[in-house]
Amino acid sequence: MSEYSWPSGDGRCQAADAAAAWTETVRSLPVGTPVAGEVIGRQPFGVFLSLDGRPEAVGLARVDRMPRCMELPTVGRRVTGEVVWHAEHNHQVGIVLREWAEHEDLLPQFVERVGDVVTGRVTKIAPIGFFVRVADCVEGLVPVTEPVADLAKIVREDQDIPVRIIAVDLEGSRVLLSAEGVSWDRRVGTPGPAGCRP
Repeated sequence: MSEYSWPSGDGRCQAADAAAAWTETVRSLPVGTPVAGEVIGRQPFGVFLSLDGRPEAVGLARVDRMPRCMELPTVGRRVTGEVVWHAEHNHQVGIVLREWAEHEDLLPQFVERVGDVVTGRVTKIAPIGFFVRVADCVEGLVPVTEPVADLAKIVREDQDIPVRIIAVDLEGSRVLLSAEGVSWDRRVGTPGPAGCRP
């Protein structure tokens, strides 16, 4: 089974029912109305919901409102949220999920910390460098600008490491980091003492 699916035709959320009841749906679910329901479909752009008390209404929680570190809820999961828009052309009720709305985005706080050294945890090693989580939902890249024999011998996943915040791009949701106290021994792929170069 694919991780993505469209709402099923099991009678909970038929397109014809949604169109016929659209005027009443908009009247009974104005913007700001708290809602609860079940995820009935999942796509890369968001999740479809069957809303409690309005089975003919199609709710859509779009990923453009989802915090970057969260994942879409799975089909069958119960969720709560708030109505944020109505789309008459396809008879959908826009929902922002409560867990998304209550999530604090910590990335903007790091703009003021450019130049600071913080401790983070290595989350992934890639050919371009390695990623370090410096806060909840905030990861940055320590790029490798020169060839390294074996990056996995220098750092390992789940290792805590001091890094310097070099730049923060809020629009692109990117953080650039540099490793502190590590020199890259390119001959054998192991870190040497700080300040030593082969």
